[in-house]
Amino acid sequence: MLLNQFTLPAPDSNARRLVIGWLLLGLVALVIGGLYTILIVLSRTPFFQEIIPWVDFFRTALVVHVNLTVLVWFLAFSGVFWSYTNSARCRVCGWVALGLASLGTLVIVVSPFTGESHPLMNNYVPVLQNPIFFAGLIIFGAGFGLLILRSCLTAFDNDNQTSGETSLRFGLFVAVVASLFAVVALVLSYLGIDDGFQGLAYYDRLFWGSGHIIQFSHTQLMLVAWLWLATVSGALLRLSPRVALLLFILGLQPVLAAPIIYIVFDVSSGDHLFWFIQLMKYGGAIAAVPIGLAVTLSVLERWRPAEGFEVERNALLFSILLFGAGGIIGFMISGSTVTVPAHYHGSIVGITIAFMGITYHLLPQLGFHKSEGRAARWQPGIYGSGQLMHIVGLAWSGGYNVARKSTEVEHGIEQTLGLGLMGFGGLVSIIGGVMFLVLVYLAMKSSAN
Repeated sequence: MLLNQFTLPAPDSNARRLVIGWLLLGLVALVIGGLYTILIVLSRTPFFQEIIPWVDFFRTALVVHVNLTVLVWFLAFSGVFWSYTNSARCRVCGWVALGLASLGTLVIVVSPFTGESHPLMNNYVPVLQNPIFFAGLIIFGAGFGLLILRSCLTAFDNDNQTSGETSLRFGLFVAVVASLFAVVALVLSYLGIDDGFQGLAYYDRLFWGSGHIIQFSHTQLMLVAWLWLATVSGALLRLSPRVALLLFILGLQPVLAAPIIYIVFDVSSGDHLFWFIQLMKYGGAIAAVPIGLAVTLSVLERWRPAEGFEVERNALLFSILLFGAGGIIGFMISGSTVTVPAHYHGSIVGITIAFMGITYHLLPQLGFHKSEGRAARWQPGIYGSGQLMHIVGLAWSGGYNVARKSTEVEHGIEQTLGLGLMGFGGLVSIIGGVMFLVLVYLAMKSSAN
């Protein structure tokens, strides 16, 4: 019997339906985002390129792909976590939030087909300069904002919790607070940007502060997932609930420091950009490193997972590996090279694999069949290994000064090898991503029959 059970009880039937709704939104976003990758490839083929009526459809499809597979997927999974632990209070608010987020996602998906889009590949939330796209983004944002407000109101409604459960719930609450700060930061940036900024520079500054802050929310959710997955995998955690709660509090400190940047530095200044980079560079590891080390050592101490939980254990290990690799690469960044996307791809994928592991674990809790078998056990490793090759290839190329967002194709042998490893890893990771979607679909489908 484990002394420290970092788990959450299954929700009631009403909450379960809401959780399923947010999960389906995230999964559908991944599926459609994958379909947009096909459009991205086709937009570079001669025949298809000639029949597309939009200029630069490659970047247009890429903008939608990024928004679906990063923005919508991550924020929808926030809805999964927060709805899983919410009380019955204001449940209609939860459904309205889900409805708005779903409608906004639909509008974003169809926006490229409503006319010229003039895509901009700015940081965090790339945009289409198309009123339909912005309408979808605003509707989705309204749904997410309502989700945050409901989660703030219901965060402490549950009683009779174990100490481990209390720690996880507090970790989820910290993520809610970080998301609330991100929304406020977005408003402050909108109000504070100098009128002289236009186009790419404008949207970079608009999403810079909120984009950095929301990463702390994603990281907190990942840490909750790590503790949860480690517990169900049968790891002997040497981390007490009190220490875990303290680490979650420490993980919130960079978020609480963000308002100082807005007070001291003008949104349009270079100092505003610089200090958010420093906040992310040195603040992101405060809770992630000790929890990651504690979980890793605990899993290695008891290498054989609990029977039937190999998938969760594998997802946990590859999540820690990718997130750690992304963090290490972050300290190697020097200039605007492809080392930058190597860093954030590692971090993003580390979070994604943690969410995949939680998805596998929650399927039976939500009334679906459990994903088992060889394919399920191998999926986290295939996806994670592919992404690891992808970011190592990028970091290797960045070390030889391959520029970020470069369209140059003439490289030396070292750069070519690095980019080749990146491309091969990307192909492997796509296979792993498709496997995840198929496995979850089959688990849901078999339960419906």
